[in-house]
Amino acid sequence: MTTQRIVVDPLSGLALYGYDPVAYFIDKTAAAGRPAFEWRWAGATWRFASEANRAEFMRNPEAFAPAYGGYDGEGVLRRTPIAADPTIFVLRDDRVFLFRSPEARQLFFASGGIEAADKLWPIVLKDLIP
Repeated sequence: MTTQRIVVDPLSGLALYGYDPVAYFIDKTAAAGRPAFEWRWAGATWRFASEANRAEFMRNPEAFAPAYGGYDGEGVLRRTPIAADPTIFVLRDDRVFLFRSPEARQLFFASGGIEAADKLWPIVLKDLIP
């Protein structure tokens, strides 16, 4: 479990464990980023699959950053920040939501989903390290 506001791999310092946050929106897939295309934002190093994706993120990082800082959405519902698996995601309402497992993703939507988690996220966020 991590305690940062953005989930960061403790060994590499990479957000999303090196996955490209823009690829979720552009390619509708979880794509590994490349070391040649990195950018620091919000205390983390972000990787991108291409220069175009990095440029897109740099223009508006908030639009591409994962909901709940990359924490598992179902964990947010339980007020327990759990790092998500960046390959298990859902795009909804122009946001990407990450989950620790397919079961957690299913439970998230069966337990109040986005509306409930959005209300709880500020409470969870208060306990995370800025």
